[in-house]
Amino acid sequence: MLIAADKFKGSLTAVEVAEHVTTGLRRVIPDLDVAAVPVADGGDGTVAAALAAGFTRHEARVTGPTGEPVTATFALRADGTAVVEMAEASGLQHLPGGVFAPLTATTYGTGELLLAALDAGATSIVFGVGGSATTDGGAGMLAALGARFLDADGAPVAPGGGPLRELATADLSGLDPRLAKTAIVLASDVDNPLTGPKGAPAVYGPQKGADEDDVATLDAALAHYAEVLERAVGPKAAEHALAPGAGAAGGIGYGALVGLDAAFRPGIDVMLDVLGFAPALARATFVITGEGSLDEQTLHGKAPAGVAAAARAAGLDVVAVCGRLQLTQEALGAAGIQRAYALTDLESDPARCMAEAGPLLERAAESLARDFLV
Repeated sequence: MLIAADKFKGSLTAVEVAEHVTTGLRRVIPDLDVAAVPVADGGDGTVAAALAAGFTRHEARVTGPTGEPVTATFALRADGTAVVEMAEASGLQHLPGGVFAPLTATTYGTGELLLAALDAGATSIVFGVGGSATTDGGAGMLAALGARFLDADGAPVAPGGGPLRELATADLSGLDPRLAKTAIVLASDVDNPLTGPKGAPAVYGPQKGADEDDVATLDAALAHYAEVLERAVGPKAAEHALAPGAGAAGGIGYGALVGLDAAFRPGIDVMLDVLGFAPALARATFVITGEGSLDEQTLHGKAPAGVAAAARAAGLDVVAVCGRLQLTQEALGAAGIQRAYALTDLESDPARCMAEAGPLLERAAESLARDFLV
């Protein structure tokens, strides 16, 4: 039995999900052979999944999205593979008092976190992006790594996406030389371009506190940023602005593509490789996946869909556990999931469902075991 589930956001980590499911299964079948590979798709929880897979924990003191210092964690394996999660440095959870800063939040700390990984000996980096408080196109990240972004007076442009409208010149020649020797994979489930109706400001800006005027300001500023970068590094800057993943995490995907020569891959595919999912799957006869909410987003590159696709390709049955289920049985089946067990079927009150997620998940796993394994 292989449990490969993501976190239940706000209630259980991916490791805790696996523990509670295991407890429930073994209440029905005490000697059941269970293995767990906690998974993530590049967003928040990605470093935690790497640590659960045996990576070593490292911490760095970096600049938060509004300039205050924060402690960020990254994971490093003995072979030099690092997992860096931008939300650890520039995520919504680091906004003081939860107050949004859509025009001024910066990814500078993410650049510092990447530097810390290089200093620790990373030779390849899985760069998970998602959950960001920022919409600065990765300019802050690149500045921390040695790039220069100057206004018409030759002064550094202020932090955030809004001030990029004042950008006059960009110089990437000062980027840390170790980056050129480091393989960086941009791991994301977002395939939006940088700007436009489907771009980072329009689609994700409102989630970060941007009103209609802010969205227009940020979209124009990022378009201008791309034009200045095109003058600095050539046509690839314009090409990358339209590329899938450029709009990830407030455009940090664009900064990674242009400045770090990163390769974009769906986050769940990258993480399954890094976490050793294939060897675990080869030993399995049945797979349980899941996440907090199984919904339309799940079908577009989230962890359960990736796990189910791999398991189905291996000819294995897959069922899911979740906090709430918002997919039809037909949609589940199309994704390769035979059935889903939702905690809300056991407890209709959302607050109690979140607070008692562990015990409820054990009950769901008991039902699963009786339905499929006895």
